[in-house]
Formats: sequence, structure tokens, C-alpha cells
Amino acid sequence: MVLTGAGISAESGIKTFRDSGGLWENHRVEDVASPEGWHNDRALVLNFYNERRKQLLECKPNRAHYALAELQTKFDVTIITQNVDDLHERAGSSKVLHLHGELLKMRSSVDEHLVYDCQHDILEGDKCERGSQLRPHIVWFGEAVPMMDEAIPVVRQADIFIVVGTSLVVYPAAGLVNYTNYETQKWLIDPSDMPLPRVPNLKFINEKATVGVDYLVNQLLTEE
Repeated sequence: MVLTGAGISAESGIKTFRDSGGLWENHRVEDVASPEGWHNDRALVLNFYNERRKQLLECKPNRAHYALAELQTKFDVTIITQNVDDLHERAGSSKVLHLHGELLKMRSSVDEHLVYDCQHDILEGDKCERGSQLRPHIVWFGEAVPMMDEAIPVVRQADIFIVVGTSLVVYPAAGLVNYTNYETQKWLIDPSDMPLPRVPNLKFINEKATVGVDYLVNQLLTEE
């Protein structure tokens, strides 16, 4: 099982969710990623995600994405990602669980189960089959993370738990490590000099995603 975050896609040119000033692409996060922001200015929110979608379609998977897909030649791999891009899928990973939604999908404002594929602009007036405005299929601040219920059983069964592109301090995703077994092999790949969390059997690879993932995957694939 692999838990991925913004750091793995940053090397493909996708900016991380929040910079040091608390902004996302020069917008206050609260204005474009919260139910309150949606209520206050739908046009702003829709345009913001239209621009993010265009950016995504210009980006390509990097070596870290492809290396994780290669793990499938030897292991049953599930990727649980906090990212809303589709770079894991484009690289060839077949089991990808998106905790925070997907940028290339949209959903009904009144029925979260009405979800549609989308590679074009969503505008005010674009409606679902029940007549409500379509909104980005993104989990915003203040909203529940329903896919956690699917992620936890996967983690409990994992023999190997790899974390890349995200710290183990952002919840609820960071809490997934608490559902691993004691004997589970655990790896954290991160370029920063962070203090290691107190997690049994945790090994640290102090590299950026493209380097660290490639190294670890080669190691796992060559082990007898």
C-alpha cells in the first residue's frame, strides 16, 4: 500500500496545495476550497478549478509515478492518494483510491453519488440530471472524507506501507499509519530533514520522490 501526497506530483509541475503564505495559486484556500467559498462565489470556484484542470492536462507523470506502477509486476499494489490529479492512473497504476476527490470529475450539488467524467470547463448553468449545479468532485475543507472508510481496510492488510510526497502530520490521511500491523514494513520518502514519527519498523529515505521511489522500487523488485 502506498500513500501519496502533493510532493510526488510537484515534480510533474503541479503546484502543492498550500504555499507558505496560505494561498493556492494566489487565492485564499477558504475562497476556493470550502463550502463557504462555493456559497459566496460559485463563478470564482468554478473558474479556479477550470484552470487547475487545464494545468493538469498539460502535465505528465514522472519517474516516481511510473516506478510505483512497476511494483505491480511483483506485488498487489493499492495507491491511496491525497492528490486530485490522475497521474498515477496515466502511469499505469490500476488500483488508485482518491481520498480528496478527482479534478477530472464533477458531481451534483444535491446528490454526491451523481459523479461525471469531465475534461472541459464547468460553468454556471451546467447541471446534473436532477437539475442542480455541477460542482468540482473535490473534498473541501470542512467536508467529510468518505473514502477513508475504504482506505482503512486496505492499510490493515498491507505487508508493506510506503509514504511518499506527504508528511505523517496532516490528518485524517496521516492517521492511516496507525492501522498498520506492527510487523508491516514501513517506508517514508521525503527530501526534508523532518523528525521521524514514532512508528514501529519505519525506515526513512531522505530523497525527493523521483529518486527515492525509484530506489525503493528497484530494491523491492530485486529482493528474493
